[in-house]
Amino acid sequence: MTKADLQTGTASRQPIIPQQLSLWDTASLIVGIVVGTAIFRSPTMVFQNSPHTWAALGVWFLGGALCLCGALCYAELATTFPRNGGDYEYLRLAYGNWLAFLFGWAQLVAVLTGSIGAMAYAFADYGSQFWNLAPTGTALIAAATIAALTVANALGVAIGKSLQNVFTCAKIGGLALVVLAGLGWGSQPVFSTESNSAVHGPGFGLALVFVLYAYGGWNDAVYVAAEVRDQRRNLPRALLYGITSIALLYIAVNLAYLRGLGFEGACQTATPAADVVQQVVRPWGAKAISLLVMISALGAINGLVLAGSRIYAVVGEDYPLLAWLGRWSPRSGAPVASILLQGGISIVLVFLVGTQRGRNSIDQTLARLGMSSIPWDEYFGGFEVLVAGTAPVFWTFFLLNGFSLFVLRRSQPDRHRPFSVPWYPLPPAIFCLTCAYMLYCSIEYARSLVLVGALPVAFGIPLYLLSRRLKMHH
Repeated sequence: MTKADLQTGTASRQPIIPQQLSLWDTASLIVGIVVGTAIFRSPTMVFQNSPHTWAALGVWFLGGALCLCGALCYAELATTFPRNGGDYEYLRLAYGNWLAFLFGWAQLVAVLTGSIGAMAYAFADYGSQFWNLAPTGTALIAAATIAALTVANALGVAIGKSLQNVFTCAKIGGLALVVLAGLGWGSQPVFSTESNSAVHGPGFGLALVFVLYAYGGWNDAVYVAAEVRDQRRNLPRALLYGITSIALLYIAVNLAYLRGLGFEGACQTATPAADVVQQVVRPWGAKAISLLVMISALGAINGLVLAGSRIYAVVGEDYPLLAWLGRWSPRSGAPVASILLQGGISIVLVFLVGTQRGRNSIDQTLARLGMSSIPWDEYFGGFEVLVAGTAPVFWTFFLLNGFSLFVLRRSQPDRHRPFSVPWYPLPPAIFCLTCAYMLYCSIEYARSLVLVGALPVAFGIPLYLLSRRLKMHH
């Protein structure tokens, strides 16, 4: 074993992974994953929960600042422990193999695959409207989309990153046109004196929840840490450039909404981007935004497929029972088995969670076990239920990753850290408090649906025990 292996506790049998991702590729991956469909939905809910325009814009700025605190933490972790898998590796080193294994399992059976399925369904929903297709084919379109991008990424990193760059440029260009339409043709005062008297209770705190949801996914770039060229320099830069670019883009889009619709109009519409664009190209406004949402969804799906599969590949490297997941194709330079398994489970979730027949089968199974059915309609159906149910799991692991920076600084004080968090311990403390707040909010929102995320994680415990036993005898 090498000195690095002894320090991190990983085996020297790790495959040699080609570093094919540039700074631009990595930043593009971050922007492509984060800028999905939320920027077309969340602003309305943020406006509705803000007392005035300054508060609405301020919460988007605050969300970006909080994510930058998290990015500083991840920049230190990723450059200090530059193995693929990101969170999996930090959790393993800080708390032990068991927690890292459960993290990887949760991503595979619910969290990441559920996000892929949800984005695919968003693409299919807008695609059905764009092409005037029957809604009954939505699940088939979603499944076909996942299958196509899964195959593309399995064929090689070069194809996957090229698609990502195209999707990211296209969505940034599309949103730039929305900004141009709002600021150029809008006539409403951006910083009006209007106040929102309907705001009661949590208000600003609830607005922050929607904003942080829209920023979600920026950390996924660390899953491909080992594939980034000059990673000790480029990973921190990609994280900081990516989040800064997203924050500026989000604020510009919200300014366009306010300029085009006014504060009251932005509070009332469910389709702010379409309403703004229709002021310029009336007949084609809705079609144009549908196309932009579809492109945004495709970029998010492709990024999740590319980055997420690396988690399971690292798990395969560590456990002989799952070694087939850790094999990299010498031809494509990608973990083909991990990519295909992730795609397969995502497609299963599309038909299981995204269709009425699938939801009925879930309820029937729960009834046989003496459990109550899932309140699908209460959470807007299908994937919204899965997102709500797995959010507490996501934020629990995110919080533990924030704490891992403190743990690893204490347990490995002599470890060389190419990038250290400035103003330590303030940024990681802010990041952990943010995650704790979001964990509380997600549990409060999900209520009994917490079991939707907790049960799949619990099923990973016997698999871990079996994998560990076989590993000991290997």
